Amino acid sequence: MRKGNKDIVPRGRIPLETIFCVADGGKMVTREGKSSSIDRNWFLIDANNKILGRLAGEIAIILRGKNKVNFDKAVDQGNYVIVINADKVKLTGKKEEQKLYRYHTNYPGSLKEISYSRLRQEKPEFIIKKAVKGMLPDNKLSRRFIRRLKVYCGEQHPHSAHNVEILN
Repeated sequence: MRKGNKDIVPRGRIPLETIFCVADGGKMVTREGKSSSIDRNWFLIDANNKILGRLAGEIAIILRGKNKVNFDKAVDQGNYVIVINADKVKLTGKKEEQKLYRYHTNYPGSLKEISYSRLRQEKPEFIIKKAVKGMLPDNKLSRRFIRRLKVYCGEQHPHSAHNVEILN
């Protein structure tokens, strides 16, 4: 600062008034969303001919509530997502023949493998749920997020009573 002029800010420093929001008589106030004031919306996504990873990324953003203006990573502000035509989702490259889902039954030497094509015939809902779960953070909130994901094989779903917004 120059002598005699206190309004000039030294180079590299920012006045505190521009950084902090001072309210309530000089106290710092943090506004965050309360769980009671959150309104959850219902979104419908058609998975017909969509790529699995990109679809899972979109769904994870909506489930977490990152598309809302007042997003906070520690508060559950997410929405409900309904996915139809789960059996018609696509994979790129040779993954349709090569992709394997592995799980362990906790017995020695019991690592099980199931191919994507077989899993697509038996449980196509599981494919999308597993992909979305991999895109969510690994914490307590992710279990709440995954409960709000509803995946169905065909065109029909039992949630028509809700005000559902269709996403492309």
